Amino acid sequence: MDKKPAIYHFLKGFWDENPVLVQILGTCPTLAVTATAVNGIGMGLATTFVLVFSCVVISVLRKLIPNEVRIGVFTVIIATFVTLADLFLKAYFPDLSKALGPFVPLIVVNCIILGRIEAFASKNNVWLSFLDALGNGFGFTLTLIVMGSIRELLGKGTWFGIPVLLSFYKPMLVMILPTGAFFTYGTLMGISNALKKIKS
Repeated sequence: MDKKPAIYHFLKGFWDENPVLVQILGTCPTLAVTATAVNGIGMGLATTFVLVFSCVVISVLRKLIPNEVRIGVFTVIIATFVTLADLFLKAYFPDLSKALGPFVPLIVVNCIILGRIEAFASKNNVWLSFLDALGNGFGFTLTLIVMGSIRELLGKGTWFGIPVLLSFYKPMLVMILPTGAFFTYGTLMGISNALKKIKS
């Protein structure tokens, strides 16, 4: 059982142990779907939903799951919530679901989910597991929103689909292409590392 204050487990996912910038997990959807801020928030919230509910259920059942089959059980539980998230998006946000494409079903194999389950939820109580999952989920979501916002602003001159830059601005198409994703991700990681050095 982890002895750190409960609030620590929520806040650490935002900065100290941010899944994308520090743990370098979930890079595939991070790079693939962040061409716009809307895509970033959609993918982030879907992942957060799966992460939180999977961690809570597994924390409840952790003493009942045999160690030998734990990965299989974890995968089945994760897949259940991924299916719910996927069906919800298709039913109520079809355009967003289409934009995210196969990356919502692929949350099943997102290493953020399995990583938090294996490292934390399977070893701690429900409350701490909930806070840990929620913090990591929000940290992931915020990072995707920031990346999506930067790429959309520079690549289209819009933010959440709304024109915000002056008409004379010429959008840089490269920013909404894969090259722009890598450039933005690398820049954010560099800034994150620099700020951590200054803080220390």
